[in-house]
Order: sequence, then structure tokens, then C-alpha cells
Amino acid sequence: MTSAPSGLRTDVADWFSRRTWQPGPWTADELFAAKRGRTVSVVLPALNEEETVGGVVAAVRAAGPLVDEIVVMDGGCTDRTAERAAAAGAEVVALGEVLPEVEPLPGKGEVLWRSLAATSGDLIVFVDADLVEVGPEVVVGLLGPLLTEPEVQLVKGFYRRPLRLANTEQRNGGGRVTELMARPLLARFAPLLSGVVQPLGGEYAARRELLTRLPFAGGYGVEIGLLMDTLRTAGLDAIGQVDLGVRKHRNRDLADLGVMASEILAVVLDRAGLDPEPLPVELVQFAEGDPAAGSGWHPVVRTVARAGRDPLETVLTSR
Repeated sequence: MTSAPSGLRTDVADWFSRRTWQPGPWTADELFAAKRGRTVSVVLPALNEEETVGGVVAAVRAAGPLVDEIVVMDGGCTDRTAERAAAAGAEVVALGEVLPEVEPLPGKGEVLWRSLAATSGDLIVFVDADLVEVGPEVVVGLLGPLLTEPEVQLVKGFYRRPLRLANTEQRNGGGRVTELMARPLLARFAPLLSGVVQPLGGEYAARRELLTRLPFAGGYGVEIGLLMDTLRTAGLDAIGQVDLGVRKHRNRDLADLGVMASEILAVVLDRAGLDPEPLPVELVQFAEGDPAAGSGWHPVVRTVARAGRDPLETVLTSR
């Protein structure tokens, strides 16, 4: 745990001091002894991550018997992601193989939602498949609070995020959507979550009994949706966070980040009760044409899907 920071509102500062571990003090052996019959599934959502997925699977396997199941969820890969994940020792599950009677929706949220039906662990750890220079500490850190603190139901990882450019790497700057969109939205609509360091991070863990009771937002709004819904259903004290060191991954261009920000905005407004109609949004962006051709700037319209999923337990009981 850590000391209470100054400047935060009292209830958030109290939560931060009790529910933040930096760094996590646990070892894989200690947590294995604390499992007491509980099982752990690690899920890697993947879409064309052939360059990195094998290394991430190897890092998860290095946690040893702490992990019972490693599943790479293939969200529609067209490269060698599935082949390399299987060679590294993971089970690969294609999106359409899970709940085949339910027509798949696009986006990351759909992949994570279906992963609940593709796995069996009591505790589920989500790790993005595009990480580089990652080790078993990501799994150990995320499982620590769940295996040692009975009240904790969801654990978010946080980290320093370098901005990796073509030939250089800036020490910070990788969390652009977090700072420009997610954090201001939470300050306005969910201030109790203002102490969460990485609200959008793709490395987190939770109890299955919680995840199956929560709706999953579509696309990249899934993480902030789960965070806000956990606060609503279980309270702030059910959330913990752990310092995982440094997270390096593929940085997206500004146009892709604009779509991501639009998805996050929609989810926060929905959870705040301000935008109850889950209709698609036509996001207009602009691209510069070839100056030699004299084409100038032109609009690019990208549809931002809004559909998500009801809690898995309601879907399974209605079958």
C-alpha cells in the first residue's frame, strides 16, 4: 500500500492509500499458496499481433502454476498471430467459436465479453497482446490483491507509458487518450474514480462472479465502462490498483485515437445517464491529400459503433 497523496478529496485519498500498491509486494510462489483451490485464467485479446503475442504468452507462462489457463482470443486475425500464440503454449479461440448462436459485434469489448464463456477460471486476468518487454510480474501484480484482499473484486494495473516514435522513445506521453479524454470525463461524471492512475489500461484482473454480472461496452470503451459499473455495483473499495512498472506497446496514430476517444465519451455519457440512445456516431476527420496532385484536404467519415453486451449471466440464463 502507499501513503495518501495531498490534493485529493478525502474519500479518494483514503481509498488511494489503502487500495494502491506500488510496487506489488507479492511473489508468484506466495500467491500460488494463497489460491486455496481457486483457478486463474489469463486472456489475451488479439488482432494481428504476430510480432508480440508469443512474447506475452511466454511472460504469462513464466508465472508458473499460478496460472491455470492461457487463452488468446482471436478477434479476426489475418496474420500469424494464432500460429505463434499456439506455438508459445496458449490455447487460441476464434471469436465465432464462442457462443456461436450469437452474432458477433465488432470491437474489443465483444472479444473480452466472449472470453468469459471461453474460460473457466475463478479469477480472470486480461493482458493486451501487443506488449513488448513484459514479464510475469504483470500477472503476479494483478492477482495479488484478489488473492490476499477478500473485498477487492477488480484490480487495475498502472505503469509508466513511453511514447514510442519511429526512431526515438519519449519517457512519457503514451497515455494521450487517458489525459485528454478519460481523466477529464471521470473528474466531471465519476469523481470517486479520479484516483485511478490508468482507467483505460488493458492490463487488469477481476473475479468471474463480478464480470459475469456487468455489461460490456463495445469497442475501446470497455475498460472505462467496467470501471464505472464496478463502482456502481460494488463500491469504490472493491477496486484496487497495482504499479506494474513500464508498459511498452504499439502506439496508434491520431486518427485511431480520435475513434477511441469517441467510443470512451459515448460510454461515460451513457453510464452517467446523459446519452441513453446507443446509436452509431459518424465521426468526421480530415486527411491531407497528395500536395503534388493538388487534392488538398478531404473529409474521412468513420462510424463509431455504440452497441455493447448485456451481462453474460443474463444471456446464458435466457438460452
